[in-house]
Amino acid sequence: MSAKKDMEPAGSEIELLQGPALPMTADAILQDFTHYFGRMLGRRTIQTQTPFLYQSVVFAVRDRLMERWGKTRNVLQRDDQRRVCYLSLEFLMGRLLRNALLNLDIEKETDEALSRIGLQLEDIYDREYDAGLGNGGLGRLAACFLDSCATLALPVTGYGIRYQYGMFHQRIEDGYQVEEPDVWLRAGFPWEIERLDFAQTVHFGGRTVAHKDDKGRMQYEWIDTHAVLAIPFDVPIPGYRNEVVNTLRLWSASATNEFDLTEFNAGSYVDAVAAKNAAENITMVLYPNAATENGQELRLRQQYFLASASLQDTLRIWTLDHGEDFSEFAAKNCFQLNDTHPAVAVAELMRLLIDRHNLGWDDAWEITQRTMAYTNHTLLPEALEQWPVAMFRNLLPRLLDIIYEINARFIQEVSQAWPGDTDRLARMSLIAEGSEPMIRMAHLAIVGSYSVNGVAALHSELLVKGLFRDFAELWPQKFNNKTNGVTQRRWLAACNPGLAALISARIGDGWVTELTELAGLAPLADDAEFQAQWRAARLPNKERLAQKIAKKTGVAIDATMLFDVQVKRIHEYKRQLLNLLHAVHLYDRIRRGDGDDLVPRAIIIGGKAAPGYVMAKGIIKCINNVARVINSDPSMSDKLRLVFYPDYNVTAMELICPAADLSEQISTAGKEASGTGNMKFMMNGAITIGTLDGANVEIREAVGADNFFLFGNTVDEIEALRGQYDPGSIIENDVDFKRVMTLIESGHFNRFEPHIFDDMVRSIREPSDAWMTAADFRSFVDAQAAVNDAYKDVAGWTRMSILNSAASGRFSTDRTMRDYNRDIWRLDPIALD
Repeated sequence: MSAKKDMEPAGSEIELLQGPALPMTADAILQDFTHYFGRMLGRRTIQTQTPFLYQSVVFAVRDRLMERWGKTRNVLQRDDQRRVCYLSLEFLMGRLLRNALLNLDIEKETDEALSRIGLQLEDIYDREYDAGLGNGGLGRLAACFLDSCATLALPVTGYGIRYQYGMFHQRIEDGYQVEEPDVWLRAGFPWEIERLDFAQTVHFGGRTVAHKDDKGRMQYEWIDTHAVLAIPFDVPIPGYRNEVVNTLRLWSASATNEFDLTEFNAGSYVDAVAAKNAAENITMVLYPNAATENGQELRLRQQYFLASASLQDTLRIWTLDHGEDFSEFAAKNCFQLNDTHPAVAVAELMRLLIDRHNLGWDDAWEITQRTMAYTNHTLLPEALEQWPVAMFRNLLPRLLDIIYEINARFIQEVSQAWPGDTDRLARMSLIAEGSEPMIRMAHLAIVGSYSVNGVAALHSELLVKGLFRDFAELWPQKFNNKTNGVTQRRWLAACNPGLAALISARIGDGWVTELTELAGLAPLADDAEFQAQWRAARLPNKERLAQKIAKKTGVAIDATMLFDVQVKRIHEYKRQLLNLLHAVHLYDRIRRGDGDDLVPRAIIIGGKAAPGYVMAKGIIKCINNVARVINSDPSMSDKLRLVFYPDYNVTAMELICPAADLSEQISTAGKEASGTGNMKFMMNGAITIGTLDGANVEIREAVGADNFFLFGNTVDEIEALRGQYDPGSIIENDVDFKRVMTLIESGHFNRFEPHIFDDMVRSIREPSDAWMTAADFRSFVDAQAAVNDAYKDVAGWTRMSILNSAASGRFSTDRTMRDYNRDIWRLDPIALD
């Protein structure tokens, strides 16, 4: 089809949508709100606990986004620009309404419109569910990336999965984590637009047959498959006050036929809908439990479903304008793989180009290697997914053929570079041989990509020197670093309006789009008047968090306490356990009369443990047991509080990060790729206590050693300890540590639940403990003592807080996206008329 023919229906659509732009006034917004509330949703009376008020506001706002969305898409099509498809299994978007109003610059007008009918915009915000599309840092980073790309007018489309159920809601029952379904779509998702006309078919199972065509070339067919329909739902991603609206396209799985009428008429009602249920399972739940073979297979289905639907969609768009001419495809397209999850896209693009579009292997491989780019987010080998060859053969037989061919050609290249080095060949092969051969998905991503990046300077260095050393020696030009960031629009301007207003009043509001302008705060750090204003702006944040904690947990916290915060996914390498040991140490000191020198402190820990992660769930139980003892002890009431914040999510973080005084970033050095919570806290004036791990290294470099509480062994020191690590000796020779362990091991915190903490205690004392918790205990306690002394100096602490915000400029995703674009994507900004 020619470009001209393709433009004709689009042109007709443009005529229908033309007309005066919707006004951005309070009058117009109120008129649209009442239209949707009364005429579309059929409501007559206002009931604040229903979702209809929120939905009506969203529809009114979405109309204004639609105008800009259409213009953005039309310009992209007209200019035939190079584009990026950002493939990610997670997009942890959080709530969207506040962000949309901020970016459209109509928050004030919307608030005024609602106030005229007795409503408060803040109440409407609270009616929105967090979109359950991600788990933790990976998904939140992807959401920040999309915000920054739209703000920078970069043509980037996010591709993800529309999970029916999110991670899970976390309830704490008798100290234990209890998982409940996150039915985030219960009241609908008014931001999305269903695009049935762009549905794609994804195949599973079956077998491959080969034959020669009339020219003697081998042709392959993937037959006898089970087909699943991928239906796209589009979500608008507005840039900050620049009229650009990009797209997040989320795929939902559906059966190609809703049910088998013959089975239904025969009375086999369950069998009649079996195919429908099997198809919909693919996008039912984020992160199925991979502890079972069925869970692993479902996870692989999800990854292929995302990759195949997204690549087919991109090729659909390409062929509409260019037919079967792929000579410029690589020049116009890039696929950014967000971690190893979508790595199967390498093999799937080869399949589509060869089997569906009849390209030869060499041409298809050249296109693939020039369009794929891979971001690695982990240094943990167990997180680099590997799939059993047998499972792959059963589920994706044609893809397995292609992976074996890629591997054969790759091994030949390695053999030429290092003749006779069989150990290296085995290490680099895409197939890990053994009793059960496994496909190494990270290796597939590296081999098939033209760019491989880490997400913090230390992380990228460790990838090149360690995890991917063989590949970096073969292709040093592929490897680069792109330090993560966060979007200041959400993580300062929106979530901390009081502090944001103070900053803008003193240095202007240019920081909202150029965060480095926060450096203008540094000269004010010693200004006593500004310090007082800074503290006054932050105190209400602490009061709001204290009120929320009291409501959710029943624990009363004084807002003047030092808010010592660690909120993130519960994992042994993130060392919530080390934080807990320090809490027990403080409790012990106060109990034996050695606490007069301690500032009042509230230790706040939050996060979810994966349902199958037994140790992480045990750590949650231990935190809650220790908290119960501390918080019920009258001698602790004005000195120490320990809180486990339940059901931590994006919205909770928007409340927590503006209130934090101390940011706990205490992972074992060399284990955290980057972290982004550390950046959010810093931006809002919290001071970091942390190891030299991930982006902590760059945070400390930016703010200066005097404004960062450093502790712990370095990567090299930890490596040197291995093989001679003796935690038992460390505990025995440290009086404070020994007292802490005695309290825990005596059953003081689990009087009526004997032995429930045995595994946790064993992990601390085990010489093979990969997280080396005991090795860093003394250093951590000493650093916390320095925190205690620093907090007593109100002016000194405020100065540190201001300087942390002032130095956070490099940690905006605006900078991160500029780096990606300069070195990897090479996109031209969208030029709206």
